[in-house]
Formats: sequence, C-alpha cells, structure tokens
Amino acid sequence: MKIWCVEDDASIRDIEVYTLNSTGYEARGFSDGSALREALTKEIPNLVILDVMLPGEDGVEILKKLRLSPQTSELPVIMATAKGTEYDKIQSLDLGADDYLVKPFGMMEMVSRVKAVLRRYKPSAVQHLLKMGELVMNLEQRTVTVSGQRVDLTYKEFEILRLFLSNPGIVFTRDQLFSNVWGSDYVGESRTVDVHIRTLRQKLGVYGERIETVRNVGYRMEATGQ
Repeated sequence: MKIWCVEDDASIRDIEVYTLNSTGYEARGFSDGSALREALTKEIPNLVILDVMLPGEDGVEILKKLRLSPQTSELPVIMATAKGTEYDKIQSLDLGADDYLVKPFGMMEMVSRVKAVLRRYKPSAVQHLLKMGELVMNLEQRTVTVSGQRVDLTYKEFEILRLFLSNPGIVFTRDQLFSNVWGSDYVGESRTVDVHIRTLRQKLGVYGERIETVRNVGYRMEATGQ
C-alpha cells in the first residue's frame, strides 16, 4: 500500500514517512501541492495524508482539485488540521475528505486512522474510465470514443490525452508534456509536442477545441462545460 504525506514541516514529514514505512506501508513525503501534483501524473497512491496549512496553495484547495480530477476523485484523503480549527475540519469533510487528524497527533493514531480509512475504501468499478462529456477514455482497453464513435490515436496521442483528462484545467509546459509522455531519456525537440497536439485536436473534433494553448507556457484541456 502506497501512502503519501504532504507536509511542509520537514521534521514532521520525515517522522510520518518513517512511521508508515516501519509499519509495512510504502510511504513518500512531499512539501507542497506542486510536488504532489507532479508525482500524481506518474502514479496514484492508495491514500494521501494532506496538511491543511501549506505554503502557496493550501490543503483545502488541493483537496478540491483532487476531487474534481477523474483520476483522483475517489483517492482516500486524510486531512491534518491545526488544533481548534473546527472550520477546517468541517470544510475538509464537506469537500470529500475521508477523515482528519488534529495536530499535534501521535504517530500510532495516524497509522490507526490510515488502516481504518483503507478498510472502508472500496475501489470504483469504473476507475479505468476517464470522461469529459461524450469523450470517454478506457484505460484498460486503451480506446477512446467520442459520442460512441471510436477515435484512433497513436500511443503518444493517447498518453497526452490521458494526462489532460486526468488533470482538467491544469496547464502543462511543453517540457512537462515531453518528459511525461516521451520520458526523460528520450532525445528530441519539444516542438514534437506541438505536432502531436495539432493532430490530437484534429482527431477529437469539438473536444479537440478544449485543448487550449496557453501563450508562452504550454497547453491545458479546459474542463468547463463537461
């Protein structure tokens, strides 16, 4: 079981990761939401422990985005809130958090809550589907349909679309797309991304129009109007 801890205090993060690793989990630590999102483009853990008070984007905003993304909408999340901040606890639960820990909390309490949430969690039978309106991607069959009609994509086009559908509204630079789809060991030019984006837009028709060019940055797939 993979457990990820998002906590900006390095000493707290390190002991959380150490404790989870010592109790049989495979734990990783992240200092902020940006590091978490980058990691989520490569794999999805079994559970995330997410601190509310983080530099830049706070845990509540991160939770909102996790719940909006098809890839992480059902990802179990335990929020860590400061003592006495009842509003944070209520808001987190209303937004879909599975449980919360009140700081300062003991490490054994953390492990106990992780076990309890994982026992309750049952993966959805349709997690292998990514959808945006009538655009449906089946990850198991590696197929894409628009309004029920099959769309033939190359391997790279499929992977680019998977990244967009998993992170609606998130902007990816050309370098990020290149790294995620082609891999860091591939030697080539980032303009290759532009060529693949152009053909992907053409193949997807009206849904291709949702792949927006963000000037001087890169591309994103607009989630509005799903």
